[in-house]
Amino acid sequence: MPYTPHTESDIREMLKTIGIADVDELFASLPTEVRIDGLELPPSLSEEEVLRIMSGLAGLNAGQSEYVSFLGGGVYDTSSPAAAAAIVSRSEFLTAYTPYQPEVSQGTLQVIYEWQTFISRLTGLPVSNASMYDGATAMVEGVLMALAKTRRKVLVVPETLNPRYLAVLETHMACEQVEIRTAARGDDGATSAASLREVLDDSVGVVVIQNPNYLGCLERCDELAEAAAECGALVVAGVNPVSLSLLKTPGEYGAAVAVGEAQPLGIPPTWGGPLLGFLACSDDLKRQIPGRVVGRTEDGQGRAGYVLTLQTREQHIRREKATSNICSNQGLNMCRATVTMAMLGKGGFEELGRATRIRCEALKTEVTAVPGVTLPFVAPVFNEFVLRLPVPAREFTAFARQKGLLAGIPLDGVAGCGEFDLLVAVTEKRTAEEIRHYARVLLDFVEEED
Repeated sequence: MPYTPHTESDIREMLKTIGIADVDELFASLPTEVRIDGLELPPSLSEEEVLRIMSGLAGLNAGQSEYVSFLGGGVYDTSSPAAAAAIVSRSEFLTAYTPYQPEVSQGTLQVIYEWQTFISRLTGLPVSNASMYDGATAMVEGVLMALAKTRRKVLVVPETLNPRYLAVLETHMACEQVEIRTAARGDDGATSAASLREVLDDSVGVVVIQNPNYLGCLERCDELAEAAAECGALVVAGVNPVSLSLLKTPGEYGAAVAVGEAQPLGIPPTWGGPLLGFLACSDDLKRQIPGRVVGRTEDGQGRAGYVLTLQTREQHIRREKATSNICSNQGLNMCRATVTMAMLGKGGFEELGRATRIRCEALKTEVTAVPGVTLPFVAPVFNEFVLRLPVPAREFTAFARQKGLLAGIPLDGVAGCGEFDLLVAVTEKRTAEEIRHYARVLLDFVEEED
């Protein structure tokens, strides 16, 4: 359709309707340093001239293709197989939406079925849905499922929960009038069962365990799950899927729901999205699961076929019967993650986990050799950890960016951490030379500050 610009009166009417004074208020949440105060362009330019100017502005951006990334905190610079990109670019997947007509959507339905199978095997839980927006909204949905089951109105989260997940939880739980309590972090960086028990009683319906937690530390999941069970609460486990190549599954320590962010499974981090959440649950919660569940069946001639077996969102059933209206198929990212896992296979997936651990330990060894750099937490880690620097973390990350490194996430104010604490992540992509370069840059900065 043709492009029709808004008139000044159109703009004033829209602003009045949503209750703001001007368009700038729509962008008030963005930091001023990343905003520009309009573009000064000549009154008349050709299409090619405009394209040249805009391309030049876009070229001022720099991302993980220009920097070596040690960023983590839920989104990681992991490998993205070329084969996965090629497959999801096929028109059958690229243009596919919700498979309302199974007879013409068998390819899409089979991919969803395979995705569900992989997630169930990873988490040790029998039922998985057709994927979620991201890890944060998946956690909200998992908590709501478990609260509906227990019929209680108190949620306990660890102090070491990803702060972005916590923010999304707080928003949703306020609407549900659910109280959120916090279990304190121990000195080792993990949550102790004793600190959890201090905030537990028979009003608590759900306990969230994030493993590894936001500080990279592994939680004592068996002890925490046992403490939750003692007061009749259900466990919702937030997990890094790659860590499940080596760690105990949520199903093994008694979690009722497992959720997480599938971005590390072959999905490029781009600028922080789009992402891909996953959710799996115990059999007794399957009627509470949001979205859709694809099943495998046979037709009258014995041929395999795939169908939408369970459809619990409001697009499919009566609104009052729906369990959720925010979940999405996230089809392309789900397909990409499924292809990536299929390419890896069981052995390749375990090797991926081992490769990540080896690189993580290598970086720890290199950076702790720098004078004044310590590890404040002694709990075991998987792929990321906290460094305590002799200089403010934000100053180091700014210096490292000039050297081509995205050095990590400053943790000032997060889970009791201070301005000298830095969260550093390693993936299978990081080479031995990149790890040594990180340590050299850190040493140069520390010596320069001295």
